[in-house]
Amino acid sequence: MVLEGNPEVGSPRTSDLQHPGNQGSCVLSSPGEDAQPGEEPIKYGELIVLGYNGCLASGDKGRRRSRLALSRRPHANGVKPDVMHHISTPLVSKALSNRGQHSISYTLSRSHSVIVEYTHDSDTDMFQIGRSTENMIDFVVTDTSPGGGATEGPSAQSTISRYACRILCDRRPPYTARIYAAGFDASSNIFLGERAAKWRTPDGLMDGLTTNGVLVMHPAGGFSEDSAPGLWREISVCGNVYTLRDSRSAQQRGKLVENESNELQDGSLIDLCGATLLWRTPAGLLRAPTLKQLEAQRQEANAARPQCPVGLSTLAFPSPARGRTAPDKQQPWVYVRCGHVHGYHGWGCRRERGPQERECPLCRLVGPYVPLWLGQEAGLCLDPGPPSHAFAPCGHVCSEKTARYWAQTPLPHGTHAFHAACPFCGAWLTGEHGCVRLIFQGPLD
Repeated sequence: MVLEGNPEVGSPRTSDLQHPGNQGSCVLSSPGEDAQPGEEPIKYGELIVLGYNGCLASGDKGRRRSRLALSRRPHANGVKPDVMHHISTPLVSKALSNRGQHSISYTLSRSHSVIVEYTHDSDTDMFQIGRSTENMIDFVVTDTSPGGGATEGPSAQSTISRYACRILCDRRPPYTARIYAAGFDASSNIFLGERAAKWRTPDGLMDGLTTNGVLVMHPAGGFSEDSAPGLWREISVCGNVYTLRDSRSAQQRGKLVENESNELQDGSLIDLCGATLLWRTPAGLLRAPTLKQLEAQRQEANAARPQCPVGLSTLAFPSPARGRTAPDKQQPWVYVRCGHVHGYHGWGCRRERGPQERECPLCRLVGPYVPLWLGQEAGLCLDPGPPSHAFAPCGHVCSEKTARYWAQTPLPHGTHAFHAACPFCGAWLTGEHGCVRLIFQGPLD
């Protein structure tokens, strides 16, 4: 059996999976060793899965959710590289039989393997992410479809590894978080088989890549109003940074990028080949809008009593508590090519262009005509600006700077492709800009 793995040879640390504190549920609210009674646990950061707009369709439950906070554990569960062994393959199973001993196995040939043993590290906490529902996985992530839906159940076609990656957080300030490809399995082992990309480093240690890779993109200028997308890189099992392979699962690694690190920054994107996660730091979340602010913006927009310029009916964004079901009678709709906002009407269909194509009665532009939905995942927003823009063609609404940032951020898809997508639902963006400024008509009285 060959799993995607994470060796941390000569680099950071991993975790003691046998520790009872390493259950996924404890990640949400584990007070640290230094926390006093009644104090909030120290939070390292939060992971947000793109495409769910604040909650899984079936509800956030335990370790399967759309957003997860990583907090300091009651006891450190980190491990770090200790001893490296060169052994013959018949001895591999014996060397890996001790479940209390974390190790990474690199199979170089049928007669030669390198095993790196790990020892406890009291300075770090480790959190594992993957498709597996086993207890050593803290955050269970399943595939998000690129068409605007999410596949929440197990999928035989899933491209996300069962043990996709791990994040190691320093237990002391500044609480730096680092990401590594792959994770330890139920036997506390990581296996890189003959076909996995692996190599000796100049200092005589080992490193490798997982089958479909773990890609990371750090935004330029941080995750703020001045942000711009950075370059996608691949992270190795030892946490080194490489340029992308020719294809996602190619055996030839990219070039080492020596001036970049695996430290997560506010706004860093982590792609697991089937789902993309956003990392937010506690400081970054303080700058993001709150759900209370988003609700105030919704009420303010509705208080302006926007009207349909044709039917003259008053429009209103529905409460998020109602959920995204069928649009209601007051739901605003938009022509995504021009941005003119209307109430729903049945005219203007252009059958020769498809059932979704309509002609705007104000400017005659033909394009998709969709209901507007407010983006409800506040952590995806760059600023607390008013909901003035909508993504095309899905109709999710957010601030101008948030819309423009995501519209110019290519997200990995498949083995070669990159597409900009709506962060709230995962739909691929279309049109020249991927988003449109909304044009509302106020009341005539």
